[in-house]
Amino acid sequence: MSDASSLLREPWDRFERQRQAGKFGIWIFLASETLFFGALMLTYAVCRIEHPDAFAAAGRETNVWYGTMNTAILLTSSLTMAVASQAAAQSGRVKPLILSCLGATVALGLAFIVLKGFEYKEDIDKHLVPGAGFALSQPAQLFYGFYWLVTGVHAIHLTIGIAVVARLVVLGLARRIQLRRNPELEVTALYWHLVDVVWIFLYPLIYLPGRA
Repeated sequence: MSDASSLLREPWDRFERQRQAGKFGIWIFLASETLFFGALMLTYAVCRIEHPDAFAAAGRETNVWYGTMNTAILLTSSLTMAVASQAAAQSGRVKPLILSCLGATVALGLAFIVLKGFEYKEDIDKHLVPGAGFALSQPAQLFYGFYWLVTGVHAIHLTIGIAVVARLVVLGLARRIQLRRNPELEVTALYWHLVDVVWIFLYPLIYLPGRA
């Protein structure tokens, strides 16, 4: 049985058509996610224009060390995912490389979540959760409302990505799926890169205001 035929799933009769359909579907999904995050960032921009001083003061309260470390972690995870995706498109005995890169991607994603948990704890201890007892001025709650919403949604997306990549690792180790030329890996890589790109935009919005 050829590689392509072993990966073919119903209702497709040709592997290449199945692959194109999967990539088309993920691009539609990524476009919808881009619109969602784009709307949040547009709202942030309007509020920041209205309250520049409050947003600068709120931005100085964020922990830039956590933000920078998590940015480095996600960029590295994007590299390992790209290497895994590229290796999966090659011929030869590349399974160990694919599995090791996917495993590294999972580990880096978990490291991001752990660091974000420590950052959230610090924010709670500093009373930077919008509501009663908020430590800063009233307009600064808009900044932290955006902060908690968008980082929380991003963390959910990242957690889903970790689970999907971990599934590929487990099934690959158990030899229940073939990783080379697998459309699932290609689609997962595109989703993971979306999560990384969103964070690249969030980093300057959250951690750099008031620090110029």
